[in-house]
Amino acid sequence: MADEPKEPKPPQVPTGEKPASSTPPVSAPPAKPADASAPAAPPKAASPVPPKPPVVLQTPLDNELVKRFRAKFGAALLDATEDRKQAIVTVDRARLVEISLYLRDEQKFDMLSCLTAVDWPKREKRFDVVLELYSFPKNERLRLKVHAADAEEVPSVVNVWPSANWQEREVFDMFGIVFSGHPELKRILLPDEWQGYPLRKDYDILQQDTAWVRENLGIESGQ
Repeated sequence: MADEPKEPKPPQVPTGEKPASSTPPVSAPPAKPADASAPAAPPKAASPVPPKPPVVLQTPLDNELVKRFRAKFGAALLDATEDRKQAIVTVDRARLVEISLYLRDEQKFDMLSCLTAVDWPKREKRFDVVLELYSFPKNERLRLKVHAADAEEVPSVVNVWPSANWQEREVFDMFGIVFSGHPELKRILLPDEWQGYPLRKDYDILQQDTAWVRENLGIESGQ
């Protein structure tokens, strides 16, 4: 008896694997290209920055001290301002000693902490002589100023505040300001024969007294 034909068996699928699908995979549609002709959105304009208010350093001062001062000395008070919480009064140069005695005895500014000067060469009265005062009883500070031209003398306040002695000498040495009534006004930092005043703004910072350097140091220049 002839053998009957056998039906073919389906291929064995390994365990853990799925048979491959005969359906072809569906591909995603290609991305639509951007329309190059479409205009780009303009950037947003930045908000304008508001301008900063101007910095005001000096403001008029009209406190109780200034009112008492004006009532006593009138036009001798030339100016009164406040600069960063610092009270500043500018007074008539000729009445400096009288005003200083009033500030010491009646307003209790019993300490002169500093006496110096500032040169404003383009101004008619080119010098500011500046006195920094302090009151121990009131714990207050006051800046007292006078103006002086090149040849004008400033009254000495050594008899009011003895600490002015060497400070006035230093201002005389560096600026050439003469303090009338000073007990011994002479140079304190430079030799007596030194020419010029180094802290005047028209004095060249590299300038030397050539004759003094040559005579005392035996060289042509101090540079």
